[in-house]
Amino acid sequence: MSRLSWQEVRDQIRAGILNRTFSPGDKLPRDADIADQLGCARSTVQRAMRNLSDAGLVERKRKGGTHVRLDPVTRATLDIPITRREVERRGSIYGYHLIDQERSETAREVAGKFELSGPTQMMRVRALHLADHKPHIYEDRWVCTDTVPEILNVDLARESANEWLVRNKPFTRCDLRFYAISADVETAQHLSIEKGSALLVIERTTWIGTAPITLVKAFTAPGYELLTSI
Repeated sequence: MSRLSWQEVRDQIRAGILNRTFSPGDKLPRDADIADQLGCARSTVQRAMRNLSDAGLVERKRKGGTHVRLDPVTRATLDIPITRREVERRGSIYGYHLIDQERSETAREVAGKFELSGPTQMMRVRALHLADHKPHIYEDRWVCTDTVPEILNVDLARESANEWLVRNKPFTRCDLRFYAISADVETAQHLSIEKGSALLVIERTTWIGTAPITLVKAFTAPGYELLTSI
């Protein structure tokens, strides 16, 4: 029987991270132990671990072992920011307000973006992130509770869905869209701006395999800046 390739080893470890066998912050078994368990060479495990480290899922420290990153999803495919950190890093005071949450049937547009055959019941969460007590991002989010049933037990009045999902639900695929709109009455009210103001919208849809996780539209306040470093 042929031995596993480093890609197959990587995929098995990655699956263990995504299905929460290894949670954020957990220390992984030693490379030698994984090699014994999978029946492959230690060098194969080391190459797989280097790839996972480059992807941002794990952190390797000399003599400290290998740990799952605390925020693995933020680096697994792209940098999804935790809004609280984004605000605090620019030296501002972060605030958060849950507007409402409810179980509701998705619109056909939402189901289509999740690549579902038709509308289904999900949780809709609307919230406002603040910077220095002023509106920063108005977030309109759908969460698939079939994929993420744990979120039903989260107090979203205290912890934002943005932060909880980044920390607890790594994804395998993400669609990302940027576009401009003119603020409608509801959005203008939440952001304390004039109706018709030009806004940047950041829209993300994530999945684990083919199972939808969340679709969020982040309506950013005028003056919002997005910085990407490469």
